[in-house]
Amino acid sequence: RMAAAPPSYCFVAFPPCSKDGLVVFGKNSARPRDEVQEVVYFAAADHDPGSKVECTYIEIEQVPKTHAVVLSRPSWLWGAEMGANEHGVCVANEAVVTREPASESEALLGMDLVRLGLERGATAKEALDVIVTLLEEHGQGGNYYEDGSSCHTFQSAFLIVDRNEAWILETSGKYWAAEKITEGVKCICNQLSLTTKIDAEHPELRNYVKSQGWWNGDSDFNFSEVFSLADGHLACCSGRESLEKQGGDVSAQAMIDVLRDKDSGVCVDSESFLTTASIVSVLPQDPSFPCVHYFTGTPDPSR
Repeated sequence: RMAAAPPSYCFVAFPPCSKDGLVVFGKNSARPRDEVQEVVYFAAADHDPGSKVECTYIEIEQVPKTHAVVLSRPSWLWGAEMGANEHGVCVANEAVVTREPASESEALLGMDLVRLGLERGATAKEALDVIVTLLEEHGQGGNYYEDGSSCHTFQSAFLIVDRNEAWILETSGKYWAAEKITEGVKCICNQLSLTTKIDAEHPELRNYVKSQGWWNGDSDFNFSEVFSLADGHLACCSGRESLEKQGGDVSAQAMIDVLRDKDSGVCVDSESFLTTASIVSVLPQDPSFPCVHYFTGTPDPSR
């Protein structure tokens, strides 16, 4: 089992930190160096009652209608590292390690949940609800890599964004917590970041961690302190500082510059991992303007 998750980063900037009433979203996908990541489009579709959808490892119930999506995904997966749908919802996921080992049993991958949230959610909150409902019903688990010689499993964190708000969703097994964001700059990476500001959570979350002896019920409930390995919930993201220095001027170009930055570690190029794909999305808060999505479609955004 690999101790460390691939060091990916995703960001969102809201007015007044971003320019011209735009929400700017960005993500670097760090994956095994030789893995191919492709940009794919699936049109909106209607589905027959009772039909199923085959995800990466398991089959689940299909919904009557799925939204059009554009995805950046490792070519062997059904799901995606990141993407957007026709309603201006963007979702990205991060592999995280928690004090609870991730399941090797084949279930939904974090990447499957990205695609399912985009196909079924017309707002960020709807996509969040889709993801947590499926997580509670089917669980998460299975090998994160195509290499079948060893099994690498992780828990999942998500950044879910639309024109009006974002949700940071962090999970451990079927348990989860989420924070709503409507202003400023946020970064998530491969460490848990939710603390005591929790706007939605699994109904049994606190009872579960009390039963495990991880929280006494008296102190403030701090999600990352409860679920992180020792010293695993520290601040992780130097790229956020780069965006905050822009003041109120975060633009698509500023986000691209952050995703290209190798010195900060946001753009990954190591013996094991490479930033194999990047996305920047611009979501105007005025719904009369279209959303614009930039994908690299190739490794290493610094090029």
